[in-house]
Amino acid sequence: MNKRGSSIFFGFTMGLVCFIIGVLIIPFLTDDIVTTRTNLNCTGADTISDGTMIECLQIDLVVPYFIWFFVSLSVGIFAGANK
Repeated sequence: MNKRGSSIFFGFTMGLVCFIIGVLIIPFLTDDIVTTRTNLNCTGADTISDGTMIECLQIDLVVPYFIWFFVSLSVGIFAGANK
């Protein structure tokens, strides 16, 4: 296998490993997010203040940002190893 073929395989493998690690961490994040939302009482939209509502919205965005981070990291590793 030439150098280009081995770097493609290495980049794909490292990108896949990074993505899998990210997917395996998500359940631990969701447990903490549920606990935080319960402590902040984010379910009652009428009873919370504006600052708490913004904080609840930011907490809800943790998982999508986390997924986006690991997808972009995996693609970056894959693309960077193929140069």
